[in-house]
Amino acid sequence: MTILDVNGLKVSFRQDGQVSQAVKGVSFSIEEGETVALVGESGSGKSVTALSTVSLLGDAAMVEGSVRYKGQEMIGAQDKLLRKVRGNDISFIFQEPMTSLNPLHTLEKQLGESLALHQGLTGDAARARILDLLHKVGIRDPESRLSAYPHQLSGGQRQRVMIAMALANGPELLIADEPTTALDVTIQAQILELLAELKEAEGMSLLFITHDLTIVRKFADKVCVMKNGEIVEHGRTSEIFADPQHPYTQMLLSAESTGLPDPVAPGAEEIARADGLRIWFPIQKGFMKKTVGHVKAVNDASFSVRAGETVGIVGESGSGKTTLALAVMRLIGSEGGITYRGQDVRGWSTRRLRKLRSEIQIVFQDPFGSLSPRMTCEQIIAEGLGVHGSPDGKPKDQAVDEVMREVGLDPATKHRYPHEFSGGQRQRIAIARAMVLRPKLVVLDEPTSALDMTVQVQIVDLLRELQRKYDLAFLFISHDLKVVRAMSHKVIVMKQGDVVEMGEASEIFAAPKTEYTQKLFAAAFDLAG
Repeated sequence: MTILDVNGLKVSFRQDGQVSQAVKGVSFSIEEGETVALVGESGSGKSVTALSTVSLLGDAAMVEGSVRYKGQEMIGAQDKLLRKVRGNDISFIFQEPMTSLNPLHTLEKQLGESLALHQGLTGDAARARILDLLHKVGIRDPESRLSAYPHQLSGGQRQRVMIAMALANGPELLIADEPTTALDVTIQAQILELLAELKEAEGMSLLFITHDLTIVRKFADKVCVMKNGEIVEHGRTSEIFADPQHPYTQMLLSAESTGLPDPVAPGAEEIARADGLRIWFPIQKGFMKKTVGHVKAVNDASFSVRAGETVGIVGESGSGKTTLALAVMRLIGSEGGITYRGQDVRGWSTRRLRKLRSEIQIVFQDPFGSLSPRMTCEQIIAEGLGVHGSPDGKPKDQAVDEVMREVGLDPATKHRYPHEFSGGQRQRIAIARAMVLRPKLVVLDEPTSALDMTVQVQIVDLLRELQRKYDLAFLFISHDLKVVRAMSHKVIVMKQGDVVEMGEASEIFAAPKTEYTQKLFAAAFDLAG
């Protein structure tokens, strides 16, 4: 039986008197119990297509064509029918649960809203159903979680709550829009396994939207490849992966960071060193703020990084990866030794640290969140020059133009604002902001996780090129182990603040010694098939 039949779907948006077409004549169907994947890069029209199924695009969208759910036309349907179908027959799981869940409501209230609306369940009956749902999606001790707020849960737990909300009313079709992109590899594997089990147990159909083809290979029955609002190729997953016909599909399948970094030069200068680094945050309670315990973010970490060397730091969320890097940058307090180019910097004053700030830079995970929307590209890149001055005495305009060309951006676009650039271009701006000061050490905090696979490859190639040109030392934080393997000379594996394994990247990837590292690698590379 056909659950969803999309035929000739076209979606356009009117803005500032102009019309842009986001979806151009898309057609596909989903059978009962089937998983169909919509894949493609950002801006290809995947999410717009999914939101069109139950008219969730708002008044600015002009929608043509046909979307039939079990034979009922959804485009132009009356509000009464759409309210019945939304969240009841067709449910959504979105990419970022922290923005999808209400931060002011407890889990019990948020899950209870849907049950009250669609099933009329309240009181004890609603609570029993909520506990059953939380147990079903793998939330431990669900009774103790009913009064919890979203910020009190980990990323994986929040995503499980989103799945519980989507399953609350026994939907026949579940639409999962990039549900694992922001998660660690072990959590990602758990969520995918959970969805597969629930799909089987509940007899659901699934529309899975992603840009990660490694997930699709393992998870989907059929694939529709989208580019610029059109489906350029579709078919059985096994057939598409075995023999892709369209050049764009071939490009997507080949987009993986491969190779190894250039070897570190013999006798390379040691840029930074940490000895017995410990970062504990006090837990304070009561009116007098008495310390009753500590959050042990990092315990006894020791490592060094040389010029031209990349040290990869891996582990699940909350393991202490970013905290460790921020301590080395002297942005948070710590105990233990920190040396920079042979100098102990622990006791340095703020004034003395200013020179250090120009030589150690950071690139963050989210290129949109880390760039001020009120500043132009030129202002963002040049901001550090205003504080530290140009390292080689060049005029500000010349320095900005040169570094933009270096990272693959056209200097003619420097007067644009961040929202006028793609995700990959925004990350290049963030890299240019760091590179304009000609640093010795760059902390890369998940610099590729928010990007499409093809853009990831471009950014990794760019970072390798910059490292080669300027003999840069990198601290590379990531949960994408394929990228870590392609970038790193050494690897530090962290778990709950402890360094559980450390050594040459080639040795650790070939034969991980600890059970945790083995589990981490198994999750990452099993997903890749």
